[in-house]
Amino acid sequence: MARRYRIGFVRGDGIGPEVVDAVLEVVSHLMPGAELVELQAGYEYYRRTGKSMEDDFLEKAREVDAIIKGPLYTPPHDPSFRSVNVLIRRELDLYANVRPFRSFRGISQRQFNLVIFRENVEGEYVGVEGVFGDVAVSLRVITRRGAERICRQAFSYAKAAGLKRVTVVHKANILKLSDGLFRQTFFDVAKEFPDLVPEEIIVDTATYALVKSPEKFQVLVTPNLYGDILSDLVGGLVGSLGLCGSALIGDRVGVFEPVHGVALDIAGKGVANPVGMLTASKLMLDHLGQKRGDPELLRRASILDNAIRVVIEDRGVWTPDLGGRCGTRDVTSAVIEEIDRAL
Repeated sequence: MARRYRIGFVRGDGIGPEVVDAVLEVVSHLMPGAELVELQAGYEYYRRTGKSMEDDFLEKAREVDAIIKGPLYTPPHDPSFRSVNVLIRRELDLYANVRPFRSFRGISQRQFNLVIFRENVEGEYVGVEGVFGDVAVSLRVITRRGAERICRQAFSYAKAAGLKRVTVVHKANILKLSDGLFRQTFFDVAKEFPDLVPEEIIVDTATYALVKSPEKFQVLVTPNLYGDILSDLVGGLVGSLGLCGSALIGDRVGVFEPVHGVALDIAGKGVANPVGMLTASKLMLDHLGQKRGDPELLRRASILDNAIRVVIEDRGVWTPDLGGRCGTRDVTSAVIEEIDRAL
């Protein structure tokens, strides 16, 4: 790990600062010498300054190797405040939202290991809406280029991981043009990967099948909205969204964040589960290790993954969302103990 990395971080809103601070402590053990660069954005920043992000946020974001991001709040009661999450994804072209879900022994009711590849900048989340009298209209955008990028990411991941099946989730039986384009593009891209089996499932059937038999799935690829909803469902199957992390990948920079939201009801109480954010940082180490050809960083990603597993499955250091009585600090300290033991 001779390269010196520059890691940006956004503390976020709600429980964001608590889980991000936990991760920064862990990262300091795994990436000694890394330069940490704070990027300021979010609703709290907006309340203080009148701006949703600092003026040079995007410039700074493009200059770092990766970004650790806490959850950001988009209040439904303030129509003048536009989602910073969507803005960051669009401006940095973070088109692939990669969300791995793996069950935990002693917590999850079933054993499974699957990944959702969610298209991240199109669909309903383009944010183009209008009101015409008593009618509200939202624009849904699916492009061949957008569908190709996310489908190729999903197939490439499956091939590299030694998996066999990739499943597209759609509603092309009703949305024949938009989802129809996504579906057809999926099967077109599948021809580039003849050793993999392309499968398809209607989104409502997918929700049922995931609850009944999540172990049957390996890699799912979805348009934006479906991936957002299915991720919460699978997070429930894992046992808590607090255990799940995600990677937002573009061609230049990656942003790594937990799947969960700001959890305003427990913010500042010291009981937020940091594992989702820690899992996101593991994905960051994997991403940088592969992108920069850094085997030591890949080894440390594996150490972090194992430390999380030991703390949750063997030591039972659980926050209240898992039925435990431990706090954010307890989980963080336990993970660091396991990391130091391995290093």
